[in-house]
Amino acid sequence: MKILFAIQATGNGHLSRAREVIPYLEQHGDLDIMVSGSDAEVSVPYPIKFRKHGLGFTFGGKGGVNYWSTLKKLKPLRLLRDIRSFPIEKYDVVINDYEAITAWACQMKDKPCIALSHQSSFSSRLMPRPTKRDLAVELLLKYYAPFTGAVALHFGNYDNFVHTPIIRSEIRQLESIDKGHCTVYLPAFHDKLLLPILKSIKDVEWHVFTKHSKQPYTSGNVKVKPINNDAYITSLATCTGLVSGGGFEGPAEAMFLGKKLFVIPQKGQYEQQCNAAALHLMGVPVVSQMGPGFATTLSNWLNRSKPIEVNYPDQTEMLVAKAVQMALDGANSNNGNGYMSAQSSI
Repeated sequence: MKILFAIQATGNGHLSRAREVIPYLEQHGDLDIMVSGSDAEVSVPYPIKFRKHGLGFTFGGKGGVNYWSTLKKLKPLRLLRDIRSFPIEKYDVVINDYEAITAWACQMKDKPCIALSHQSSFSSRLMPRPTKRDLAVELLLKYYAPFTGAVALHFGNYDNFVHTPIIRSEIRQLESIDKGHCTVYLPAFHDKLLLPILKSIKDVEWHVFTKHSKQPYTSGNVKVKPINNDAYITSLATCTGLVSGGGFEGPAEAMFLGKKLFVIPQKGQYEQQCNAAALHLMGVPVVSQMGPGFATTLSNWLNRSKPIEVNYPDQTEMLVAKAVQMALDGANSNNGNGYMSAQSSI
């Protein structure tokens, strides 16, 4: 059986999750891997059959998306050509982690496409959302990578096809202890913007992981390091808490390890606003911007808040088997077996 696993490479979460999914997919057949996008620091230690430009966005340095840089990277004609020419008909099973080219290739050729992703949870009306909904972005999320069935992931079981996060094996194997420092992962903020705030909170050492500085350096009680997986997970395993953007994998891993969590979702990134809404309902402190009084809010969190208790069992093998079976079954409707069709209303 020929299997295609297509992965979005914008951000690190998709590729990190792929490291867990790929070994189980290989047990089901002859696997090819396709990657599109190019804004990740994480690699996949497996042969990549296809690499495409795809669609994605670029982080800025002031807390949001750099729309100008994102537009400059957009290549619509190339995207259409890649969709039309992709040999999707050669595969018996297509598993997709929010990857647009293969999703639309399946759509054009009426082939089942099974989403194994966080973003597919957005097809449920039950998923938490911010008070102010962005209907344009909701439609974009719905049609960016259409699917015929989904094994979705989120912070909780919000719907019958939504499952708790896939936690990386290297995170599950960590010994979680508290050495008193605080880990910071805010890729949309330049470290130069963070330094004055963090240095003003002097009773803790801060470990800042950044994509904006290529060399590590120390300024007062702040240690700044380029993003590196081994250094990051070591810091996370031994920290008091994590200050994070509104992504999915990072907050999930911190809560799994029993760390307190503080979230600042990216401006203009609706998916992160939705994640933040879900985390807020769970009891995680969320702020929208680093305005006046932010240092006091952060200090209060550090001194007073407690970790959120979660139960995230290892279900990766089961979720992969479910996705493969759905693809083999056709998965062209919401048949009550725990997934939504691509046309389900948001």
